[in-house]
Amino acid sequence: MSETSSVAAAEAMSAAAGNWRRAGFAGAAIGVVAAGAAAGVAIERLTVGRGMRRKARLALDAAGPYGSLRGTPGRAEADDGTPLYYEVDEVEADGSAPRRRRLFGRRTPGPVTVVFSHGYCLNQDSWHFQRAALRGLVRTVHWDQRSHGRSGRGAAQQGPDRVPVSIDQLGRDLKTVLDAAAPEGPLVLVGHSMGGMTVMALAEQYPELIRERVVGVAFVGTSCGNLGEVNYGLPVAGVNAVRRVLPGILRALGSQAELVERGRRATADLFAGLIKRYSFSSRDVDPAVARFAERMIEGTPIDVVAEFYPAFTEHDKAEALGVFAEVPVLALAGDQDLVTPSSHTEAIAGLLPDAELVIVPDGGHLVMLEHPETVTDRLADLLVRVGAVSAATNVGTYGSTAQPGP
Repeated sequence: MSETSSVAAAEAMSAAAGNWRRAGFAGAAIGVVAAGAAAGVAIERLTVGRGMRRKARLALDAAGPYGSLRGTPGRAEADDGTPLYYEVDEVEADGSAPRRRRLFGRRTPGPVTVVFSHGYCLNQDSWHFQRAALRGLVRTVHWDQRSHGRSGRGAAQQGPDRVPVSIDQLGRDLKTVLDAAAPEGPLVLVGHSMGGMTVMALAEQYPELIRERVVGVAFVGTSCGNLGEVNYGLPVAGVNAVRRVLPGILRALGSQAELVERGRRATADLFAGLIKRYSFSSRDVDPAVARFAERMIEGTPIDVVAEFYPAFTEHDKAEALGVFAEVPVLALAGDQDLVTPSSHTEAIAGLLPDAELVIVPDGGHLVMLEHPETVTDRLADLLVRVGAVSAATNVGTYGSTAQPGP
């Protein structure tokens, strides 16, 4: 970020801080910052008429196929009673996926199942391109984390004695989904951002499951700890101020969810610019893809944002990564990720020396949507390495949705 834009960002943060008591601005500013998906303003959106912007959104929503893929639905009940929604895409019944094979030195019955875990304020549809590429070639499970997508609100996060969500709880949720959707056979686990942290929590709590069944892992734009040190591309003073006041403000806003949601809707144009700034790095992301990301993030209620936020500063799963030492690992991130910087992915690879480290040029936090061909290619290579698909398999081309930056 240039000095000029840094000053502008600091001024914007200062102005926002002075108006957080106004529900409209609070809903946009806090909801987006806490979602970890935005921290700038798309000026061009503020110079176009409101009616025109609304028509453009409707047109993009109607034209974009993103998030339209569906599989066989299922529901599992978490240990606290929360209903967790998942979908399964089965392989084609043509013998293309062997029913029994030796995978990475392990003899495991049944077809490989690739399980995708999404990030904070997203849902299973964030893997749209990878899901489309792998359909019919390998069995996949896509699930919505608690309080996201089609899963139910966290049971422990409701009522007078509500408990903040923990990453450990998400690890147990993933175990519940595995027991229901893939109770046997080899597994490849894929996690983006919070989803990667969920995979680490699973490993920490169920190391034997990893040793016995997991044959490959992909960590995409995630972190094993030290998230409290991330500056989101903002000046030091601004970041420190946000860290001091944000937890308390989130708690307050989470208790006035309906009022704040009205504020977020009223400032939708600012919200959209913020999302684009921190979701993508590329100069010219497909507008339909940007709108797709916007829909997912803006669909996360402010009280859910508040429930999950504390878990990230407490997250520390560096030791848990050791469970994956004998498993092929892909560690991938965008080089301009301001939410979970690529240095965090490099730290994961440093703890797993045999991991394949891929830093995608001109890639932001939602790298799997911004540069889907790169992500799908490296994921397909991982599946070939562990024997989940044949080296001759053509996963198709799902090209980049963006033009490279200047």
